[in-house]
Amino acid sequence: MSTELLIDSAQNGSRIALLQDKSLVELHSEGMDNQFKVGDIYLGTVRKIVNGLNAAFIDVGYEKDAFLHYQDLGANFNSLTKFTKMVRNNNYGNYNLKGFENEPEIDKIGKISGPLSKNQQILVQVVKEPISTKGPRLSCELSLPGRYLVLVPFSDSVNVSKKIRSNEERRRLLRLINSIKPANFGVIIRTVAEGQSVSDLDKDLRNLLTNWEEGMAKLLKAKSRDKIIGEMSMASSLVRDLLNESFDAITVEEESTYDQIRSYIRNIAPEKEKIVKLYNGKAKLFENFGIEKQIKSLFGQTVSLPQGGYVIIEHTEALHVIDVNSGNKSNQESDQESTALKTNLVAAKEIGRQLRLRDMGGIIVVDFIDMKRAENKKAIYEAMKDELKFDRSKHTVLPLSKFGLMQITRQRVRPEVNIVTKETCPACNGTGKIQASILIADKLERDVDHIATIQNVSKIQIGLHPYLHAYFTTGIISRRVKWFFKYNKWIKLIKDSSLPVTEYRFLDESGEEIELQVKSETE
Repeated sequence: MSTELLIDSAQNGSRIALLQDKSLVELHSEGMDNQFKVGDIYLGTVRKIVNGLNAAFIDVGYEKDAFLHYQDLGANFNSLTKFTKMVRNNNYGNYNLKGFENEPEIDKIGKISGPLSKNQQILVQVVKEPISTKGPRLSCELSLPGRYLVLVPFSDSVNVSKKIRSNEERRRLLRLINSIKPANFGVIIRTVAEGQSVSDLDKDLRNLLTNWEEGMAKLLKAKSRDKIIGEMSMASSLVRDLLNESFDAITVEEESTYDQIRSYIRNIAPEKEKIVKLYNGKAKLFENFGIEKQIKSLFGQTVSLPQGGYVIIEHTEALHVIDVNSGNKSNQESDQESTALKTNLVAAKEIGRQLRLRDMGGIIVVDFIDMKRAENKKAIYEAMKDELKFDRSKHTVLPLSKFGLMQITRQRVRPEVNIVTKETCPACNGTGKIQASILIADKLERDVDHIATIQNVSKIQIGLHPYLHAYFTTGIISRRVKWFFKYNKWIKLIKDSSLPVTEYRFLDESGEEIELQVKSETE
């Protein structure tokens, strides 16, 4: 299985597409001011203690106070509080915790009003990003993820990922990490650490310790709401978590992001540096790789399945409902049971991809086509589990019930990816009265004439839907060629299927949008 990462940059942020065998499986967007990411560590202030919830609300700078439950304080909360006070009072300059004496662990079933008080300043880490009307979800069990290891301050335990099956390898890793880790730091050994040398593991550990010490140095003069340790960019974190032998290419559109990714890979896996490529094509990155077309086809309410059939995805406040339909496959198999099984197997694969792609969380109920045989129901259950084994979010899959329903729970730590694929008429905003779309070509030509003659822009580019692009470029003497003879300017047309058919954008040579400067009649 080949894996590719595409990073499409824009003025207001970037979009990141993860492809497996050329199919889109994850889509992320990252704004320029993207704060409160999972993993960010803040200096927060306790605003309210709610004994009924056994939780507190913490001010970390978001418009709504973040939520911290007692169970998320962590066993070593007293040690964290003591260390925070010592650093803030400049009574402890040894940020690597050497010689630090941990405090007794807190009671697992205690009350929030015990360890916390109003206006208290504490270090907190984001474990769930703001979703809908809710603020971030926080934890005081701090951890710093690396390529092979996760560093856990104020702990001494070393744990190995359960996905590493070999007992001999588990013992080797435990022995190595126990020999190199500093006191008062625990370590979680990640799955990708399997087979790695002690030098690679030690390098990763030293990098994490450096990040911790630099963050704690900032804590000394930090103000409430300040970010103490920031999680890396979404692109870098995906590379960190997913980079393996199946990675074929990482294609980046923006040079600064290209330099950042290449520098990071040079640090963690120098042999993979050559897979990072800077995109210099004429068309937009997502357009060139067919991502825009995949987005349009995959994020609708109805998603077609290969060889016929389709699934309908509905979102409600309480859960997500997915209905599987056979469509025109009903006559392709010898009997109804075979048709249902084949369609359900294809649907299970697509549903597994949709869960990752849309980052759907909470309860998901799937209504598969009814099947009578127990072995067929089991086959669907196993197929769904196999498809979700690549999913990094925690999830649980239950076998089909007697009603043919499958229940899935999936952890969600970020807002769901929801892209509207239905195009609203820009002329009437969906009131039901639409301007004749055939007039769009005439309108575009009038705007071209205005920009080329009245505004006298020397180099013009137009981003427009592929259908419009074909209309203006088809033929030996196309309409674009006629523009050249009329205005003595070659106008560049750029395909952009993210735009509706009835919309287009004028751009200058640097890619900045050109505004039509139309004078009013009173002038």
